[in-house]
Amino acid sequence: MAQNAEDREVEELIEQLSSSPQKSPMQTPQEISDSSKPRQRSPVKELHGLLSKPGNKSRPYKGRLVKDRRSRTGVRGGPKKGGAGGKGTWGKLTDAYGGDDAVVTKDEHDPNYNSEEDNYVVKTVQPEMTEEQFQNFFEVLIKEYFDHGDAEEVAISLSELNLGSLESKIPQIAVTMALERKADQRELTSRLISDLYGEIISAPSMGKGFHKLLENLEDLCLDTPDAAEVLGCFIARAIADDCLPPAYVSNHNSGSDKTKIALSRAKVLLKMKHGMVRLDAVWGCGGGRRPVKVLINKMNLLLQEYLSSDDVQEAERCLLDLEVPHFHHELVFEAVVMALEDGSDRCSERMVKLLKYLSDSNILNPDQMKNGYLRVFDTMADISIDVPNAHVVLEKFVSRCFDAGFMSRAVKEKVSARGRKRFVSEGDSLSGPKEPVLKIGSVS
Repeated sequence: MAQNAEDREVEELIEQLSSSPQKSPMQTPQEISDSSKPRQRSPVKELHGLLSKPGNKSRPYKGRLVKDRRSRTGVRGGPKKGGAGGKGTWGKLTDAYGGDDAVVTKDEHDPNYNSEEDNYVVKTVQPEMTEEQFQNFFEVLIKEYFDHGDAEEVAISLSELNLGSLESKIPQIAVTMALERKADQRELTSRLISDLYGEIISAPSMGKGFHKLLENLEDLCLDTPDAAEVLGCFIARAIADDCLPPAYVSNHNSGSDKTKIALSRAKVLLKMKHGMVRLDAVWGCGGGRRPVKVLINKMNLLLQEYLSSDDVQEAERCLLDLEVPHFHHELVFEAVVMALEDGSDRCSERMVKLLKYLSDSNILNPDQMKNGYLRVFDTMADISIDVPNAHVVLEKFVSRCFDAGFMSRAVKEKVSARGRKRFVSEGDSLSGPKEPVLKIGSVS
C-alpha cells in the first residue's frame, strides 16, 4: 500500500510540472518582491527526493517511470562461471569431467566422500616373484656372499624385491646351502640370518623357515649325513642371536627321528655352561682366523697320519679342510724337517710322493713350494744341532724332488751352494790352528 501511494504522488508531481507555464526570463517588480518570501520546495526536487529513497526501483525516463534494473552492489550480473555453472549443468564444452582439477569432496557426510582420497602417495610397486624365480635369484646371491662376506650388500639386494610370502625362504635356502659347505660358510650364514632379522625377515617368517627345515630334514640327510646335528647348531645359534624365541625347542617336540636329533642337539648346546656366549663360536674358527700354532699342530698330525696310511687323497682332503692356501709353505717345511729327522729312505720317498701329488693337483703352487724350501735352508744351523747329518740327508731329498720334476733348478742350486759352504766352514773350524805341543827332550 505504501508503495502504491508513493507511485501516485510521483505521477501527480509529473502532471503538475507538465501543466505549469514557462517563466519569462525577465522578472517583474512584484515577482522580485515575492522572492523575499520563504521559498517553497520545487516539485522537481520533491520528485527527486521521492526517487532517491532506498528501495525505490523506478526512475523517470522521457516523462514516464522506468523500472531500474541496475545492481546496487557494484557487481556485474553476468552468468555464473561463464555460462557453465549452476545446478544440473555439465560444464563448458572443453571441460574434462573428473580430471586432475576435479573438486574432491571433503565433507564426511557427503555421499561422494572417499576417505582414501584425502592423503595418498603414488609408488611404483614391483610384482611378487614366483617361488622358483626367487630360489634361483637367492642361490646366486648366497654364492656371491660366501665369496665377499658382505651382509649389507645382500640386504640391499633383497630390499629391492617384493618378497611378500617368500621371506621364510631366506633362512631355508641359506641354511640348506650351508649344510653342504664348511665351517666358514656356516658361520657366514649364521651372521647373515642375524643381520637380516628384523629388517628383511620378520619373526613369524623366521620361525616358519626353520620349521620347513625340520620338515625336510629327512631329505637333507640324504645329501648331508650329519644334517641333523648341523641344523641343531643353526637353531641354537639363532636362539643365541635372538632370531628365534628360547621356547622354540620345547614347542617342537613332535617329528621324525632326525628332527628329534636336531632339537636335542640344540637343547644340549643351550643348556651348557655359558652356552649363549660359547654359541658365538659354535662353528669354530675357520681358515685364516685360526691361530698359527693350531695350524702347525694340524699339519703335523696330517703328515704323521699320512706316513702311517700312505693315503695321499686323505692327506689332500685334510689339507683343503684347513682352508689356508696362503699357509701351505708350512706343510712343505714340516714335511722336509720330518724327513730330515727320520733320516730313512721310506720317509723321504713318501714325502716326495706327497709333495709331487699336491704339486700336480695345483694345491701347492710354485711360490709356496719355494718358500717352504727356503725356510728349511735358513734354519739348517738349528736343525744340524739335533740332526748332525742333516746336510747329507737334505741333499739326497732335494735330488729326489728335482728328479720327480716339481723342483726348479734354481732352488736345487741354492741348496747345493749352502750345503758346500756349510761343510767348508765346518771343516775350517775343525782344521783350525792347533796349539803348539811342547816336546820334552834334550836341549841342544
